[in-house]
Amino acid sequence: MSTAVMSQYLHKIIHHLELLHQEEQDSVAKAARMMAEHIKHDNIVYAYGPGGHSNLGSQEIFFRAGGLMHISAILDEGTLLSGGALRSMAVERTPGYANIVMDDYGLKQGDLLIIINAYGINSATVDSALVAKSHGVKTIGVTSVRHALATPNDHVARHPSKQNLHDLVDIVLDTKIDVGDAVVEIEGLEQRVAAMSTFANAYLLNSLVSETIDLLVKDGIQPPIWMSGNASGGDESNARFIQKFKGRIKKL
Repeated sequence: MSTAVMSQYLHKIIHHLELLHQEEQDSVAKAARMMAEHIKHDNIVYAYGPGGHSNLGSQEIFFRAGGLMHISAILDEGTLLSGGALRSMAVERTPGYANIVMDDYGLKQGDLLIIINAYGINSATVDSALVAKSHGVKTIGVTSVRHALATPNDHVARHPSKQNLHDLVDIVLDTKIDVGDAVVEIEGLEQRVAAMSTFANAYLLNSLVSETIDLLVKDGIQPPIWMSGNASGGDESNARFIQKFKGRIKKL
C-alpha cells in the first residue's frame, strides 16, 4: 500500500505548525497574558467558533483534559453541524444571528471572548466581534488573515459590512490558512484534499491555554485544570471544582 498521500499530509501539517510556532509566539504570549490577568480575578473566558468546523475550536479547549476550567464554550445549535451542514452554513451567513447568541450568554463589559473562525469573514463571526466591541468585551481572534484578505468583498459568505475578524479583535492569532483550506495534492485530481484549519486552530488554542497556565503558576496561582474522567482519579479531581463553575458556565 502506498502512503505517499499520507506522508504528504504529515509533512504539510508539520511544516505549517512549525511556521505558526516561529511566527505567532509573540501574539500567543500577549494573548496568554491577557487571559492570565483575567483568570487571576476568577473570571470566565468565553470561546465562540461561529461556523461549521470552527465550532471545533471552542470545543477543543472546553471541558478538556489538561485545560482550564475557567473556559466556557459558546455552543449554539444554529452553526453546529449536528443541526445540519447546509443549515449551519446558512445560519453563519445570516446577519444579526450572532447578536442573539451573544445576548443569550450575557457577555458584558470587562469579559473576555476568544472568537475562532478559520476564514474570519462570515456574518456570525463579524457580528460577534462587533457586539463584543460595543459591550466593552476584550477579544482574541483565531483566524487566517491571508484567507480573509484574499476573499473578494462581493463573496456571498461575507458580512454585509465586508469587515474581517482580524481587524476587529484586540489580539489576532493568525492561523495562516491558505484559501481553500485543503493542502494535499493528488495526481489526476484538480482539487486539493485534506484540510489544515482544525490543526492550526487546535495548536494555537492549546498553546494559548498552556502559556496562560504557565503564567499563572509563575505568579503563584494554581488554576483549576480538568483531568480526564477516563483516568484514575479524574472524577474525584474534577469534583473538587464542579460546584465552583456550575451555573457560571452555561454548557457545563
